[in-house]
Amino acid sequence: MNERVKELRKTLGLSGEKFGESLGTTRFAISQIETGRNNLTDQMVKLICLTYNVNEEWLRTGQGSMFNETKDEFLAELKRRHNLSDFQVELVKTYLELPDKDKDSIDKFIASCAKHPNDKEI
Repeated sequence: MNERVKELRKTLGLSGEKFGESLGTTRFAISQIETGRNNLTDQMVKLICLTYNVNEEWLRTGQGSMFNETKDEFLAELKRRHNLSDFQVELVKTYLELPDKDKDSIDKFIASCAKHPNDKEI
């Protein structure tokens, strides 16, 4: 894991000082981690992942991509795979950003429509 911290820092183009600053620690602490003198705590792993959108599996094991897919990348891939229009992508994006209670209401409405597609009262 230690060598991946260094790889990440270099990919981000940050000095040990700037990288440590953003994580609430020092350049020395980052150096100790990168050289393997200190191991990463679970808390620091989660902080790195959250701060820099890093894929936790990659940081821990080296498997997968260094960074998590962004929402825009996810939506672009969804559009490509399913040949969605811009309007359809915007619907998905809006739905994903809704509070859970609003999603539940929409889910119930759509389920109701699917059960009674020809019912004029819906």
